Amino acid sequence: MNINIIGVPIMYGCDRDGVQLGPDKLRELGIIEIFQNNNHNVYDMGNLFVPNVLNKDKFKDHNNMKYLEPIIDVNRNLAHSVYSSLKSDTFPLILGGDHSLALGSIAGSSKFYNRMAVIWLDAHGDINDFNSSPSGNIHGMPLAASMNVGDPRLTNLYQPKEKVFPEDVYIIGIRDLDPGEISLAEELNINLYTMDDIESKGLDNILKKVLQNIHLSKVDGVHLSFDIDVLDDSLVPGTGTPVKDGFTLEKSKYIMKEILNTDLITSMDFVELNPKLDHIDKRTEKIAIDLLEFIGENL
Repeated sequence: MNINIIGVPIMYGCDRDGVQLGPDKLRELGIIEIFQNNNHNVYDMGNLFVPNVLNKDKFKDHNNMKYLEPIIDVNRNLAHSVYSSLKSDTFPLILGGDHSLALGSIAGSSKFYNRMAVIWLDAHGDINDFNSSPSGNIHGMPLAASMNVGDPRLTNLYQPKEKVFPEDVYIIGIRDLDPGEISLAEELNINLYTMDDIESKGLDNILKKVLQNIHLSKVDGVHLSFDIDVLDDSLVPGTGTPVKDGFTLEKSKYIMKEILNTDLITSMDFVELNPKLDHIDKRTEKIAIDLLEFIGENL
């Protein structure tokens, strides 16, 4: 497979220093060689430019969304990089940085495909808007904006249209939702699977249902967005918003294998590794590179 590695060293979406170091840390740990060793043609596209904005200016462009304009600028460039990769028959693998980058990766994919689905592996829903967000952090808004919910400057990114229909969104592993997110999920009838659902219904049954629904739908592209905080907080201390009672490494690999072996996935994010927070025996970076090696074996 031809793969473009696209680094997005952005921290403005989470407003937490260190996550911008994620792409280069993964390169340092050998991600390029790992994918090459799995018989992929890998093209390192480098890191997208992220402008320097002072902390005092974070609310310059909106009263309840931090760093709005720089996030839009970076994601517009990312969207075009993703779209260009797909046009050249190359798989875009986007390395974060925080999860606000999904605004661009989904927008770029949606321009290429007639109708796309999104599988969102995350402890959080990221379906807030500027009214419901308790923090103003845009990394909690990209999936909502991709479904055309929120500020027009986010929803109209790259193309002035809905990027993905709610019925084509599948959130798996969630266990930390804000009240506004719960309301939106109910209103839009989003396919949302909490850890409690997984416990009661069974992981195999849920994955089977998700993949079957995608097969039966009219989508022609599937974007996979993987936030490392979907794992249990004991495994990923080096991320900004860890949450207890998440997936084990083994369960995460099992999920990735079941999804990737369908050959449905056409683009992917890997986000929220924060090397500055990874104080416990570099545990998070080791797990991150282990997961990426497994992904390389199964793509």
